[in-house]
Amino acid sequence: MSNEHIVNRRQGLWALSPLMVFLCLYLATSIIMNDFYKVPLTVAFLISSVYAICITKGLPLNERLMQYSRGASNSNIMIMIWIFILAGGFAQTAKDIGAIDATVNLTLMCLPDNLLLGGIFIAACFISMSVGTSVGTIVALVPVVAGIADKTEINLAFLTAIVVGGAFFGDNLSMISDTTISATRTQGCAMKDKFRVNLMIALPAAIIVLLFYIFKGFDLSVSHEIQSVEWIKVIPYLIVLGTSIMGINVSLVLVLGILSTGIIGLLTGTITIFDWFSSMGNGILGMGELIIVTLMAGGMLELVKYNGGVDYIIHQLTKRVSYKRGGELGIAALVSIANLCTANNTIAIITVGPLAHDIAERFGIDKRKSASILDTFSCVVQGMIPYGAQLLLAAKLTEVSPIFIIKYLYYPMILFVVALLCILLRLPKRYS
Repeated sequence: MSNEHIVNRRQGLWALSPLMVFLCLYLATSIIMNDFYKVPLTVAFLISSVYAICITKGLPLNERLMQYSRGASNSNIMIMIWIFILAGGFAQTAKDIGAIDATVNLTLMCLPDNLLLGGIFIAACFISMSVGTSVGTIVALVPVVAGIADKTEINLAFLTAIVVGGAFFGDNLSMISDTTISATRTQGCAMKDKFRVNLMIALPAAIIVLLFYIFKGFDLSVSHEIQSVEWIKVIPYLIVLGTSIMGINVSLVLVLGILSTGIIGLLTGTITIFDWFSSMGNGILGMGELIIVTLMAGGMLELVKYNGGVDYIIHQLTKRVSYKRGGELGIAALVSIANLCTANNTIAIITVGPLAHDIAERFGIDKRKSASILDTFSCVVQGMIPYGAQLLLAAKLTEVSPIFIIKYLYYPMILFVVALLCILLRLPKRYS
C-alpha cells in the first residue's frame, strides 16, 4: 500500500466526517437519551456546518463561507424552499377555512374503516405516479391523514409513513419524475423500458405492504362520529389533486390551492380578506425552521462534496467491482451513498449516473436494469434519511419527529429487500 493511497484515504474519510458529526449529534444522542427532541435538527446542522467549514483546507475563511453558501443557494435548494413556502401558506389557509376537516370527513365517509389504511396507500401511490413528485403528494395528503389520525386515534407517525411510502412508489415509477428522467438519460435507455423493469421490482414490494395495511385495518374503527361533509370546502383539495394529476408544476398547483382557499373562505364567510392574508403569513412563518435546516444541509453537504468525500466513495466502491452481480451491487451502493451525501435523489443519480453507465458497459449490465437500480435505491435512501426534503416536510406538517416516521416506513424497507434480492438472484431474468 503506497503512502499516496493512505493520504487519499484519510482525506476522504476526513471529508465525510461532517456527515458523521451530524448523525452522531442527532441520531446517536437521541437514541442514547431516548428523546428525539433532545437535539433540535437546527442545532445538529449548525454544529456540523461549523465543523465542515473549519476542516475545509486550502481556502481562506471567506472563501469557505462562500463555498458553503453556494451549496445552500443552489437552484435545487431554492426551488425546494419556494415549494415549502407555498406549502406552508396552503396548509394553514386550508386548515383555517375548514378544508382539511371537510376532506377528512369525505375520506372517512367513502372508505370503509377496514380499508382506510390500504386506501390511503393506494391514493398516495396513484397521485405520486401521476404528479411525478413525492413532495407534491406529501403536501396534498399529509394534512388530510393528520386529521384522520385525530378522528381514528391511529398513530399519526404511522399514517404519515403510509403517505410517504406511497409517494416514493409513484415517484419511482412515474414517467415525468426527475429521477426517472435522470436515470434513463444517464444510462441511455427509454423511459418505458426502465418502467417495465422498475414495475417488476417495485410492484411486489407494494403488494406486500398493501396486504399488510389491509390486514392491519381489519379491526380499525373510527372513534369519533363522522360529521356531514361541507362539499364546497373540499374544492381546494380537489383542485390541488386534480391539477397535480394533470401534471401541472407543483408550485403552480399550490398557488391555485391558496387562491381557492381564499375564494371559498370569503364565499362561505369563514374568513375575511385580512384573515386570509394572516393565515398565509402564519403558514409561511411556520416553515421557517424547515427552510433553515434545508439551507444548512445544502451548505454542509456541498463542503463534503468539495472536500472530496463523494469522489472518495466512488473510487473506493468502483475499484472492487469485478463481475456483473458486483457491478449491479456497486451501482446500488454508489447511488445510495451519494444520496446520503447530497440528500437529493435526483442529484445523486446525476452525480454517479455516468460512472454507473461505464460500469454497465464494462460488465454487460442491461442499461434498463442499471437505470432501474439507480432510481430504486436512490428512492429507498431518500425515503429513509431524516434530513431529506420529503421527511422534513412531512414532519413539519404533522409536528412529529422524522425519526418516529422512519420506523414505520415499511414500503421503502420492503423495497430495499426486494431490490437487493433481485440483484443477488439475477431477477428479473429477462433483464439480467
